[in-house]
Amino acid sequence: MDALSYKTKYQTKSTAKKEWILVDAENEVVGRLATKIAMIIRGKHKTNYTPHMDGGDNVIIINAEKVRFTGKKATDKEYKRYTGYPGGQRIATPKTLLIKNPTEILAHAIHGMLPKGRLGRNLNTNVRIFVGTEHGMEAQQPKKIDLSKIK
Repeated sequence: MDALSYKTKYQTKSTAKKEWILVDAENEVVGRLATKIAMIIRGKHKTNYTPHMDGGDNVIIINAEKVRFTGKKATDKEYKRYTGYPGGQRIATPKTLLIKNPTEILAHAIHGMLPKGRLGRNLNTNVRIFVGTEHGMEAQQPKKIDLSKIK
């Protein structure tokens, strides 16, 4: 054999076939839903997955207010942030966030499961989260998928 009989094919922006996927978050556990969506956004479910490229699909999540937590996480878990001022630490529980801004819970969970750096920030723009069943993204013709079939 004088040469390799195969050549590794890497995905590029022009060869990436990005699709729009619709996911219903009703009655889904937050962490399990976030892992599946992060995998879809990253493109790990595709055969031509390339780690350093944005080759995943765009995801539309509806019914973000109907997600659930297991155990006592709804009251015991804390989301901490800091305003930048002295004494500016703010703490919120999932129970209060579900009332105030339910999309923030899923956005925070998905963001934590994506790579850190430029690629992760770019991948974070591929997810749209909506409260209720109306999403206003019908022009993209999203395909509704069943998350129970995704490993």
